[in-house]
Amino acid sequence: MKHWAETAAILDRLSELSVRGHHEMVSPGRHAVLATVLRISGSAYRRPGAKLLVEEDGITQGGVSGGCLEMDVRAVGLEILAEGAPRLLHYETGSDEETLWGLGLGCEGAVDVFVQPAGAELVSGAAARILEAIAAAAPFAVCTVVDGDAAGRSLVLAAGKLSGATGAPELDRAAAERAAQLVESGESRLDQLAGRSVFIDVLRPPPALVVFGAGDDARPLAALAAQAGFEVTVVDHRRAFLTPERFPPPARLLLRRAEDGLDGLAFSRRHFAVVQTHALQHDRDWLRALLAQPLAYLGLLGPRARKDQILRQLGTGEPDKLFAPVGLDLAADGPEQVAVSIVAEMLAVNAGREPGHLRAKQGGIHEG
Repeated sequence: MKHWAETAAILDRLSELSVRGHHEMVSPGRHAVLATVLRISGSAYRRPGAKLLVEEDGITQGGVSGGCLEMDVRAVGLEILAEGAPRLLHYETGSDEETLWGLGLGCEGAVDVFVQPAGAELVSGAAARILEAIAAAAPFAVCTVVDGDAAGRSLVLAAGKLSGATGAPELDRAAAERAAQLVESGESRLDQLAGRSVFIDVLRPPPALVVFGAGDDARPLAALAAQAGFEVTVVDHRRAFLTPERFPPPARLLLRRAEDGLDGLAFSRRHFAVVQTHALQHDRDWLRALLAQPLAYLGLLGPRARKDQILRQLGTGEPDKLFAPVGLDLAADGPEQVAVSIVAEMLAVNAGREPGHLRAKQGGIHEG
């Protein structure tokens, strides 16, 4: 989920560095390197496609792990700034104290990371095309060669159209075909194509959350959901409640009553909604409108008896997509903890997982 926004933020920063480099008459590749997770096995904090930007002054943005690899990747990145050649790094995060530069991390996993100079070709070529694809808000894929003479060259497959070139037509065709398959499944992975190692980075728009009701308890929910990677919209009929001070950007604020309809919200299976107006009539009216929408998740705040009363008034049964009372059973106390329980439940639904304790899970934490 964070993959989409993280990629956009890093590429926006690269564009800023490119403009600065142009004014200073310095190549953009002298300003930063980009590290990308290609493959993981066992337990790993981030998934393939996670990115870390390292600037020439050592400032970083993004992440390739939970903090255990960033220092080394940063150090290697600064070396690459001086040398100019990309590198493929392999980390074993097992218990051997000599495995990873003298640190026994004990994570029992492995991570492959590709580190490349963020030069003019990346900024003006692939990066620009990726930002265009992100602006279109549709799934797409980036295919990057990570070995051989073409290492660092990228293709972008968006809206069925392939842009860019690796210099090998056979490789371009193979990458386009494989990328089209992976866009459908949503999986990012490292593949062997036409004799080359190619990382296919699939980016899909993040899920969107619409919160109906802009009361004080909606504030931590909107903030936490945005931090988790949701695109957040807050809807209320009270103008005074819909202010940037209460719901800072990038949250979208929409002044509306249920009788005004749902025009402009364009609900789909990537949409989540939570109704929490604290007024029975408003909750009922919004629920009536939302039950007919193709939502992934519909949450209703309040006790079970209140939910039953609303459904009786609407004359309808309880659909599978309705989560009421909303949230996981965390014995939450107060709006902040309730927000945690709701966001955790939405993350589980989005991942197709049944919530549970990781200590009871067999295998890696990301394995289905």
